[in-house]
Amino acid sequence: MEAEVDKLELMFQKAESDLDYIQYRLEYEIKTNHPDSAVELSPLTDEEKTVADQLKSHMPDF
Repeated sequence: MEAEVDKLELMFQKAESDLDYIQYRLEYEIKTNHPDSAVELSPLTDEEKTVADQLKSHMPDF
């Protein structure tokens, strides 16, 4: 049982790492391809806010 929990923990850590990398790449792409709009990000839509809240509920340290 403990091995399965450890495996799940590693999966969540990898998912968090993947999300960090995606965020980094998106920010980089915005800065390099759209330097004039990099400062002004549009506010989150209601759907995006809901998804962010759901993600935060699964990852309390996020």
